[in-house]
Amino acid sequence: MMKIPHRLYLTEDQMPSQWYNLRADMPEQPDPMLNPGTGKPVTEEDLYPIFCKELAHQEMDSTTRWVDIPEGILEEYRIYRPSPLIRAYNLEQALDTPAKIYYKYEGNNTSGSHKLNSAIAQAYYAKHQGLKGVTTETGAGQWGTALSEACAFYGLDLQVYMVKCSYEQKPFRKAVMGVFDANVTPSPSPTTEVGRKILAEFPESTGSLGCAISEAVEKAVTSENYRYVLGSVLNQVLLHQSIIGLEAKTAMDILGEYPDLVIGCAGGGSNLGGLIAPYMRDKLTGKSNPRIIAVEPASCPSFTRGKYAYDFCDTGKVTPLAKMYTLGNGFMPAANHAGGLRYHGMSPLLSKLYHDGYMEAVSAKQLEVFEAATLFAKKETILPAPESAHAICQVMKEAAKCRESGEAKTILFGLTGTGYFDMTAYDAFKSGTMSNHVPTDEELETGFASLPKLG
Repeated sequence: MMKIPHRLYLTEDQMPSQWYNLRADMPEQPDPMLNPGTGKPVTEEDLYPIFCKELAHQEMDSTTRWVDIPEGILEEYRIYRPSPLIRAYNLEQALDTPAKIYYKYEGNNTSGSHKLNSAIAQAYYAKHQGLKGVTTETGAGQWGTALSEACAFYGLDLQVYMVKCSYEQKPFRKAVMGVFDANVTPSPSPTTEVGRKILAEFPESTGSLGCAISEAVEKAVTSENYRYVLGSVLNQVLLHQSIIGLEAKTAMDILGEYPDLVIGCAGGGSNLGGLIAPYMRDKLTGKSNPRIIAVEPASCPSFTRGKYAYDFCDTGKVTPLAKMYTLGNGFMPAANHAGGLRYHGMSPLLSKLYHDGYMEAVSAKQLEVFEAATLFAKKETILPAPESAHAICQVMKEAAKCRESGEAKTILFGLTGTGYFDMTAYDAFKSGTMSNHVPTDEELETGFASLPKLG
């Protein structure tokens, strides 16, 4: 029996040369996006004013199972990919569990997260189309950092709207984006019509991803030769992120391992969708039946307490309507340290899979998340991003169940990135000033009231 190493790096030749489109194997497709003006399904051409043409095509394509990765993207991937699969031996020992714990580590690049996988792809297609620049939003800052790197490489201008509480909590994220010449604006801002409207109604707003999306979309459609790009939620993003799961599966196959549980943090769905892609394919095609668990913050529980309904993807109501698990576009999450998970909705693709019973979802409170994060850091020497720590928290709970039952289950989770720009959060936890926030039913009803009334 082979000795399983602490870290396994695939060779460049073993890195996937195609992305996997999970929709091609889904028994039922997610409901179509709707034009909010007409109520009719959105066409690919309808998306051209917002997205690059190739990205609009990827967004709507539900039949092409394998999509070739252009060589111009592969060249950039090879700088930091393949990323390692790591066996958490020290964590297993600390938890006194018979479980085998593996994690796919995506923090080994300057952005410190998995977001670069889609940022490179989207910037490449924007450059290929001859655009001058792109606009985007960012929550915790990982996406904005990743996209600033990609745009700098391809010579594109970048306008970033960063959720205001993260902008204030993480000044060094803004500084890194500045290194790559991105222009960063705290959202909501007075620079857009929708930003001014939100500030007029909520002058003390700390922002949300929904607000920032509205501003970025408005900026894109009112700027010549610009398009909007998004770091999560969309089908195209989950497609690009499938490289995470494909690499993980190849590495585990080499080790002769297969996970009983696949666990990922969930905000909009990019990391989770990418990690689970090949394992969900196995599940959908009847090859195997792993448990797949999404972990979201209790402060923004779209899966676990949201409604499966059509909703705007942004607070300003300028985007198409998507059928997803949502807390309502008007829901304003607490200014906690879940960062990139503070989004009112969830990927329509993942929402459909969850609704149809192919995956589970749980929520975690902020204090237990940071308790798990600090233990992980002490044992595995990597300081995890708060988002990633939600997955770690659930992994520890599942490992404890294995300890109690004596079952040696194999667990795979996604370590989406590093927490080195999240020291304000870690300091708050260690100093005892951090607290939990779980919205009341009354608070959630305020968000649900913003759901569009469809005929």
